[in-house]
Amino acid sequence: MFAVIKTGGKQYRVAANDLLKIEKLEANVGDIVEIGSVLAHGEGENVTFGAPFVDGALVTAEVVEQGKNRTVIAFKKRRRQNSRRKIGHRQLLTTVRIAEILLGGAKPSKKAAAKVEAKAPEAKADVAPEAKAEAAPKEAKAKKEAKAEAKTETAVAAPLFKAPKGEPDDLTVIKGIGPVAAKDLAEQGIITFAQLAKLTDKDVAKIDEHMPFSADQIKDWREQAKELAKK
Repeated sequence: MFAVIKTGGKQYRVAANDLLKIEKLEANVGDIVEIGSVLAHGEGENVTFGAPFVDGALVTAEVVEQGKNRTVIAFKKRRRQNSRRKIGHRQLLTTVRIAEILLGGAKPSKKAAAKVEAKAPEAKADVAPEAKAEAAPKEAKAKKEAKAEAKTETAVAAPLFKAPKGEPDDLTVIKGIGPVAAKDLAEQGIITFAQLAKLTDKDVAKIDEHMPFSADQIKDWREQAKELAKK
C-alpha cells in the first residue's frame, strides 16, 4: 500500500518503512508524528483520491534525524561597479521513517517515545528505597557515557587544518570573505592566501561538510587566493 501525503508545502509518495527527508518538524528523535494531509492512497491499480484530502486517512512516521540540507547560494550581479548581492540559505530538514498508513479513522499502534519517558519517573517514585540501589550502577554508566561524549566533542572541536607559522594574511581582501568568515577560517587553521590556494577538492568537501560555507564559495575563494599568493 502507498499514500500521497502533503507536508511543508510539498507532496510525497510514500510506503511503509520508507526513509524520507521533509521540511523541519518540531519533534525529537524517536517521536512518532502524524501526517493527516493524505491526498490519495492505493494498492496496485486501486487508487482512492481525496477532495482534496481522504477522510479518515492518516500516515504516521518516526523521526530518525534532525539536520540541514546543503547551502544554496543566490548570487545576483548588475552591470554596475561592485553591484552584486550574495545570499545563502540552508534548509532545515527532518528525516523520518514511514511507520503506518491508516485508513477509516484507525488509530496508530505506536506512541511517541516522549510519552513513554514521561511516565517512567512516576513508577520509580513508588519504590524509592529500592530504586536508589538499582540507580547506582546506572548513574555510574551515565557518568562514563558523559565522559565519552566529552572526549568526542573535544575531538570534533579540533581544527580541520594545521595553521602555518608566521604572520597571517588579511583574508578579508578576498571578495566574499568578511570578518566573521575570516575568523571562522582562522579557527579551523586557514590563515594565509597560500593555504587557500593549495586546497584540494577533498579539502573543499571537508570544509563544506563541517563549516557553513558551500563548495562553490570555497572554490571561488581558492581562485582569488591563487592570484593574491603570487604577489
